[in-house]
Amino acid sequence: MRDEAKIKLRENLRGAVIARGETDYDEARALYNGMIDKRPSLIARCVDVADVIAAVRFGGEYDLRIAIRGGGHNGPGLGSVDDGLVIDLSAMKGVRVDPVAHTARVGAGCTQGDVDHATHVFGLAVPAGIISTTGIAGLTLSGGHGYLTRKHGLTIDNLLEADVVLADGSFAVASKDENADLLWALRGGGGNFGIVTSFLFRLHPVNAVFAGPIAWDQQHARTIMQHYRDFLPTAPEELSVFLGLKTIPSGPPFPQENWGKRICLLMCCYDGAEDSGRKALAPLLDALPTPLFNWMGTMPYPAVQSMFDGLYPKGMQWYWRGDFVKTLPDAAIDAHLEQAAKTPSELSLMHLYPIDGAVHRVGSGETAWNCRDATWSMVIAGIDPNPQKAGPITRWTKAYWEAVHPFDLGGAYPNFMMDDEGEARLKAAYGSNYARLAEVKRKYDSANLFRVNQNIRPAA
Repeated sequence: MRDEAKIKLRENLRGAVIARGETDYDEARALYNGMIDKRPSLIARCVDVADVIAAVRFGGEYDLRIAIRGGGHNGPGLGSVDDGLVIDLSAMKGVRVDPVAHTARVGAGCTQGDVDHATHVFGLAVPAGIISTTGIAGLTLSGGHGYLTRKHGLTIDNLLEADVVLADGSFAVASKDENADLLWALRGGGGNFGIVTSFLFRLHPVNAVFAGPIAWDQQHARTIMQHYRDFLPTAPEELSVFLGLKTIPSGPPFPQENWGKRICLLMCCYDGAEDSGRKALAPLLDALPTPLFNWMGTMPYPAVQSMFDGLYPKGMQWYWRGDFVKTLPDAAIDAHLEQAAKTPSELSLMHLYPIDGAVHRVGSGETAWNCRDATWSMVIAGIDPNPQKAGPITRWTKAYWEAVHPFDLGGAYPNFMMDDEGEARLKAAYGSNYARLAEVKRKYDSANLFRVNQNIRPAA
């Protein structure tokens, strides 16, 4: 990159521009997934919409590959790009809550924790994920599911409006009244159509929740998974329970006698009072063996949202695969248990996140998220702090996925897909909506400027 080009970008940005080899470059380019090591030419740390516009125009003028970075949690590291331009939105924070209208205007640099902190004081929340350090932008644009999903839908089901910088550097508002086709595509279609600089979300009354993990030795997992499978359709939508096959980490706060033990985990969150939550869970728990521990209790909603943050700091090695899961027959459970018994590290896991309830009340064509009849969104994740374990955790994840995928639907939550899975997998994720997404892509980004993502190519 010529020096005059760098000078030009710096002159047009209020935020910092960091070039390869400069102070803070390595820190600025580091991603959440330590397995990914990319070296962009320039990192534009935007502080406002004007910066984003200037950066997009600059990238187009110099024919640079552009990556958009919010929280940086993207599994395959699509928030960065070798030899191109990273448009970093992490400084564009700020949440404005309207407690009367029950809405929040959220900057694209916010994490989920930033949003929870701002909305909780008003007794409100937007459905989101389960790790508070996750960037709200990337989570939202691919769908977003978490503890409130069964009752209040996906994050995109609560997205009312977005401010967007388009590929030509122009600014647009996407809402039901303006550029409605763009809003439709943003509700699950990822970062393909422009750079969202702020989101307007619908909020829901949420305050204290009855929540926490319950763990059993994995020897009981078959029984637990069968009962869980049968219980979920009958559970009140205020109750979210995700199931995990994982290992107890060797360290506090876990009792030392359980360190390294493979477990079946039910992570529960009841949006309401403890006595009601206990009644809701009773039909499930009464049928199960005595757990190793039950750490459920009443807590503020942001506390459950950040409960797992300490286990998954920035810089770990990650490789994951996902699927949408409609049914969980006994043969599928057996396949899960065979693979879960081979975990290559204490942090490697399989999670089944429920996406029923309110998700099913939205039509498959109402948003870009097409799979409205799945029961779970599954992720298999090989995780370890040691770079030397990158190979083993990747091989384990792929083998696990290959063993259970025949029981699952064709597509997956795009945020649980790596960049080596191929276009067919992405098309399966969007199903009958893919052709429409390609048309919207052609309208708003015909040259495919925004292609460092789970890319939807413009229609011919």
